[in-house]
This record gives sequence, structure tokens and C-alpha cells, in this order.
Amino acid sequence: MQAEAEVQPEITTGRTAIKSATAERYMAVTANPHASAAAAQMLADGGTAVDAAIAAQLVLGLVEPQSSGIGGGAFILSYRADDKTLYSYDGRETAPMAVDESYFVRDGKPLGFLQAVIGGYSVGVPGVMRVMALAHERDGKLPWKDLFQPAIQLAEDGFAISPRLYQLADKLPRVAARPAIRDYLFGDDGKPLPVGHTLKNPAYAATLKLLAEKGAAPFYEGEIAEAIVDAVRNDPVNPGVMTLQDMASYKAKVREPVCSEFFEYRVCGAAAPSSGGTTVGAILGMLQHLPTQQFDVGSAALTHLFVEASELAFADRNTYAGDSDFVEVPTDALVAPHYLAQRAKLINLEKAQPARSGVPGELAGQRIKAKSPEMPNTSHLSIVDQYGNAVSMTTSIETGFGSRLLVKGFLLNNQLTDFSFVPRNADKALVANRVQPGKRPRSSMSPTIVFNSDGSLRLVVGSPGGSRIIDYTARTILYHLAKGMPIAEAIHAGNIGAIGYRVEVEPEVLSDKELDKLEAMGHKVVRRELNSGIHGIALQDGKLYGGADTRREGSAVGR
Repeated sequence: MQAEAEVQPEITTGRTAIKSATAERYMAVTANPHASAAAAQMLADGGTAVDAAIAAQLVLGLVEPQSSGIGGGAFILSYRADDKTLYSYDGRETAPMAVDESYFVRDGKPLGFLQAVIGGYSVGVPGVMRVMALAHERDGKLPWKDLFQPAIQLAEDGFAISPRLYQLADKLPRVAARPAIRDYLFGDDGKPLPVGHTLKNPAYAATLKLLAEKGAAPFYEGEIAEAIVDAVRNDPVNPGVMTLQDMASYKAKVREPVCSEFFEYRVCGAAAPSSGGTTVGAILGMLQHLPTQQFDVGSAALTHLFVEASELAFADRNTYAGDSDFVEVPTDALVAPHYLAQRAKLINLEKAQPARSGVPGELAGQRIKAKSPEMPNTSHLSIVDQYGNAVSMTTSIETGFGSRLLVKGFLLNNQLTDFSFVPRNADKALVANRVQPGKRPRSSMSPTIVFNSDGSLRLVVGSPGGSRIIDYTARTILYHLAKGMPIAEAIHAGNIGAIGYRVEVEPEVLSDKELDKLEAMGHKVVRRELNSGIHGIALQDGKLYGGADTRREGSAVGR
């Protein structure tokens, strides 16, 4: 595996002042003002939260192509106010049927990340179109074709390249590795098109017009599917094995949400193959058994408790999480109150402890820990509509600009690299997240919806950030619900990353004095910017309070 610096391509692109909004009827918070405007337009036209989410996603794939799009996958939590039920839709990509568990092993050694990621070899069957069609069929209200109009118009008229898109195109490794993306985003001088340049995408507009008219079918069985498979299989350097049958057989799934306790609240997230629901729930479930109320935000003591809970939760995640259609995932046991109470007892209030996985329930087979190089280039949107419905949607093409394959105006994902590159250990024990035909890679995407004790909506939240998504989401919930910070301030507050090998804190998290205290507890601490994209909506006193992450270019819009 390559050095960490080479497999962490996301970069920071600056911070802004706190971005917040207050509304009474509806609100949308997304990663780009164009997407927020599209979502708000659907809400103003009487659409549901799902309608608005689809319109926003189609725009994000245009203006924020490095992070998400119809060539990727997504998890959608959809709360329906009419039956007071939360639904979880799984649009995660799948591995082609021709792969095997040694797909990322060459000559007995795992491939380097960039060696694997660029080109057709890393592309999974995209799920975004199928999952959006599924969600719209069940929870939408506006005509399907209407949801495409904002993105089509923007693709035809063009949009100004933002500072963030320019910086990522300029600084991420090997963005222009293939001719189509090079011709789209770069000038004749080989440099990225400048900030403010009007970028048009007629190919994407044509794709969206076809999908608006005929639904998702052409993406999976028609000319779009053929173009995707051709790009994957005929990549000149790193071809993949996807077939038209892989595309045609893709299905989005309805899964049972994962819900857990956090004080008087019910915290719900996506189930496997997402590890977000169980791991966010585990962190918060342990913290409620610890003296979190005694310590202030910014103290070494509270940071220590969060770090220890996170590392215990990640030890379980890295051991047990995978696609539950292929491996046994002890979902309920991982967030069971009695189990988390026992895990919390392992936390020493004054000293860092090594984090080991527990035994949540009865397991059929032996498991070993395994990591995968999950990249932080993802997007999250949170929406509440005038009917009381809500959507928390996290969507991704994995690393920045995905596989670098641009097809019919959109980028293809590299999500197969979210599988463990190593299928077994030296004793031949199986890794839960190993590559298998038709399998969905483990994800850290953590769309989350929190309910009050009476079942009413309290918070809609989530973030991009690779495996750090889990910490970003859990920290925001902790600061807002347990420490009383307004949602926009909780989002803006310094991030903490504790995913198993060191503690990362943004510079403003701890003073020098508190940092010394944390290190004295035995933690190896690194100060660095942690580029989240947390977007949330809090419901309090009959109003909607939105916050967009100041680390990205998003916005909160409501009425």
C-alpha cells in the first residue's frame, strides 16, 4: 500500500464564516449554492424532500463533479411524515461478476492505491440512478422529468468554475489522466480552466434529457450503459471487467435503518454495506455512559472520551462490517445498549487504552480487522419539506474525480477500491470486506436522522470525509444535542478524527495547554485541517435551523 500522503488526495480549500439559515416551511442544505437553489425550487413547487434531493444530486454531478454524480453510488434516508416511518435506500455500487477475492493482489502483493484507482479497473456498477428512481417512486410527488430541468439548463447555459473546483483540479493527483476529462476541465496549456470560466456540458445535458424522458432504464440497459461498459473495458491502461449484464442486473435496495439510543434521542442511520449507522450509533451509545456533561467542548477530557469511544467503535467496524448480503454483520448487536454499556466500561477516563474489537452477539465465523483506503471526496445533503418529510443523503464517486473516466458528461466512480485489497490474513482467515462478485463494498457514508423521544424529527445530518465521515457526524451530534451548540456552530467547530492509528484534531480544537494534557494521556496527536462537508438541519420550537460546512462551498436555503 502506498504511503498515506499518496492515498489522501482531498485537500482543504479554505474556511468561511459560519453559514446558517432559519426557516419555517422547508429547508435544503447542500454542498453547492446551485444545488441548494435547485432543491429549493422543487420544494417551492410543492415537491417532497426526495424530489428536492434528486434535483440537487443532478446539479451536484455537474458543478461538483469531483465528489458525486450519476456515475457513483448513494445511501438515502427518507422519513415519511404521513406514516411516521423512516426508510433506508441502498444505492451502493456493486462489483462486476468477473472479479475474485484476489482482484487487487498482484504477484502476492496488494496494488498501490493510485495504481488501482485510475481507469476502468476500479469502477463499480453505479447505483445513483436506480436508487433515485426507487426513492422517487415511493416518496416523490413532482413528475420525474421536472426534477431534471435545473441541471439540464445549467449544463446548457454553463456555470462559473468555483475556486474549490479549480483548486482540486489543480492539486489532486493525475486528474487529467484520460483525454475526455482533460479536454473538459483543462485548457490547451495543460492547466485547469480558471476560476470564473463558464463551463458548459452539453453531453451531460443530453444524458439528462434522455433519463428525464425515459427514466433510469437507458442508464442500465441502453446507450448509456453501453458507453459505460465500453469506457471501463477498453480503458487503454487499466481496463476493468464490467459487462452489460452487470449493468442490467443492478438493483437498488430497501433496507432496515439502524437505530440506537443517545440519551433521550433515537439516532438512525444506514445499514450494511454502510458502516455509518452502526459506528456512529456505537460512538454515541458509549458516550452516553461517560461523563460527557462534565466537560466542555475544547477540553482534553471531552476530546479523550470521544477519541476512546471512536477507536473502540472503529475496532468493531473494521472487524465486522461488510455487505450483509454476503457476510454476517451483527448489526443489532453492535448498537445494543447492554453491549455499548460494557464497551464504555473499557474506557479509562484518564488514560488512552488500546482498542480491540468485542464480540457483539453470536458470530458464525472468524473475522479479522481490515482497512480499505476510503477517500474523502463525497457529498452530503439534508432536506426537510413543507409536509414534514426529511431526507439525509450521502453520495459519492469515492476519490476526487473518481476513476478519471468521463462518459457522456459524467464521471465514473472508483468505488471498488473501498473493498479490502487483502482478502485473507496469513492464517487464511477471511476479511468481511473482501472483494466478491456482485458484492457492495463497505462504506462509511453516514446519512443520519435523529428523533425526539416522542418520535418527532429533531436533526437531519451527515458529511463527506472517507472513514472520517463517522467521526464528523458523531461529533456534530454530540456537540449539538449533548452540549447545546446551535447546529451551524456545531458544524463549524473543530473536527476530531480517531479512526484507529492516531488522533487528528483541527488547529482550533484544543489550546496548547489542552493538547499537552491530551498527549499526557497517551494519545499521539496530529494537528491538521480535516476537510469535512457537514450539512445539517435542526428542528426546534417549530422552526428549521440549517447549517452548511464552512470548509466547503455549500449553502443552506429555506423559507
